[in-house]
Amino acid sequence: MKSAGPVADGWAREDLEALSAKGLRRVLEPLDSPQGAEVRLGDERLINFSSNDYLGLAASPAVRAAAVSALERYGVGTGASRLVVGDMVPHQQLEARLARFERAEAVRLFNSGYAANTGILPALVGPGDAVFSDALNHASLVDGCRLSRARVVVYPHADAGALARALADTPARRKLVVTDSVFSMDGDVAPLRELVEACEAHGAALMVDEAHATGVLGPRGAGLCEALGLEDRVDLRMGTLSKALGGLGAYVATSRAVADLLVSRARPFVYSTALPAALCAAAACAVDLVEHDPTLRERLWGHVHRFTAGLRVLGLPAEARSAIFPVILGEPARAMDAAKRLREAGLLVKAIRPPTVPEGTSRLRFCLSAAHSTDHIDLALEALRRVGVSRVQS
Repeated sequence: MKSAGPVADGWAREDLEALSAKGLRRVLEPLDSPQGAEVRLGDERLINFSSNDYLGLAASPAVRAAAVSALERYGVGTGASRLVVGDMVPHQQLEARLARFERAEAVRLFNSGYAANTGILPALVGPGDAVFSDALNHASLVDGCRLSRARVVVYPHADAGALARALADTPARRKLVVTDSVFSMDGDVAPLRELVEACEAHGAALMVDEAHATGVLGPRGAGLCEALGLEDRVDLRMGTLSKALGGLGAYVATSRAVADLLVSRARPFVYSTALPAALCAAAACAVDLVEHDPTLRERLWGHVHRFTAGLRVLGLPAEARSAIFPVILGEPARAMDAAKRLREAGLLVKAIRPPTVPEGTSRLRFCLSAAHSTDHIDLALEALRRVGVSRVQS
């Protein structure tokens, strides 16, 4: 009997050839430096505009010191899920710290944003229920909707009116609306106030993924819900530890009852080995910095406004809504070529292609950080001008 290996290998080779022909094959490029405004990739030293490290905390000395201290006390791994023997004091401390930060009754930790979104939705809804999802929601929310086995209703991007009509027209035992607050590929924000009103009018729960807003938006950095004063009107707010907070993991801020239910129902929580204690300590330190040092956000938003103005001078559409700026080029080959030319100019700006974004919208995705200098921002704008990206219309 033949082994399965050569058969699967043939499948893989066939699929890789098809991906390559479409310009959609991915490759890994390991950094040989910490995350930061400048990184080392092989022999190249590049200005990094592709990281979600919005506040520059991934390599923060204070955050690293907190991780090292916990590493020495608690070791590397946790050995089990939190429901067995993997629950440690730093997990409990971080959940309590995040609950204060989010001004929520309770917080539940997850190992990643993907684990959170694919665990929370199936824990709350199932057959006989309906989930209403923005058309441009992150893949983790899309997969969470599918795994829930509830009816999935996709409403047009950021269209609160269409959502309200769908809520009115869809019979279901329970109705749950899910949306990103900041959309990761376009950098725009959800019409959150209108979504809240639609949910309240139709008895629906609302879950907001704040992954790209945590640390960036709001007077204390708690996200779009805080910025709009809607914390008490949103049922679940998912935040991440891996972007502006510089580490790894995610959490959901919610009621005590929902948090307790997730301990028994959220499969990624129940069946995953717990986050290392060192990462929990690092995240707690990062939350302190975010909440008590507004200069980090002020610096980031200074860059956002500077970059917005510069893109407009180049004839590119831009709004100061978040730290994410797409430059849409159309076909994958065009985006890959632009990324290559920017790299030759010393900038690391990754091309984003389908299926991450819709067909025909391949793009460069610039992510700004408080770690950047104004010189970095100006160099990026000059590089865009020199490579001719300014002539491309989105």
